[in-house]
Amino acid sequence: MQEQADQSVTDDFELAGVPDSFQRLWTPYRMAYIKGGQDQVKDEASCPFCAGPQRTDEEALIVHRGETCFVILNLFPYNPGHLLICPYRHVPNYTDITVEETAEMAALAQHSMRVLRKVSNPSGFNLGMNQGEAGGAGIAAHLHQHVVPRWSGDGNFFPIIAQTKAIPQTLSEVRDAIAAAWNQ
Repeated sequence: MQEQADQSVTDDFELAGVPDSFQRLWTPYRMAYIKGGQDQVKDEASCPFCAGPQRTDEEALIVHRGETCFVILNLFPYNPGHLLICPYRHVPNYTDITVEETAEMAALAQHSMRVLRKVSNPSGFNLGMNQGEAGGAGIAAHLHQHVVPRWSGDGNFFPIIAQTKAIPQTLSEVRDAIAAAWNQ
């Protein structure tokens, strides 16, 4: 009986992978999001980042419109205040944007961090761009930079175990607070 239990544990361990120096959290449910995003956006007509600027700021959750780029809330935020900086042009790669777009994107990332510090006092930030399908971009067809505010202890097992993320504010409340602080 004990041998069967030991064999079962060994079999389960082999399914999880061979241990090494990394701690890994296996989240296969995320593949639906990763694959789903790729199939939905093929061109400018199906792109939410191209559609956003055609709507009101409140409807699209835009917090700032610049000359070449705009700042919008992520509809599926990792944390409250998760912003995306997008060029107006429908381009997929960082290497496709102009010098002016690059400069404005960088300036907007810095300003976004300053505003988020005022509005919600995060302990840190994650900044990044996922390039291409293989790079993990949910919408690979339109370049966007993430600005994610982080707080000590904001990461827990709730999203992994329950497939749920607790966000304490509505998107419209967050958008209003960030937009109000943007020009202060």
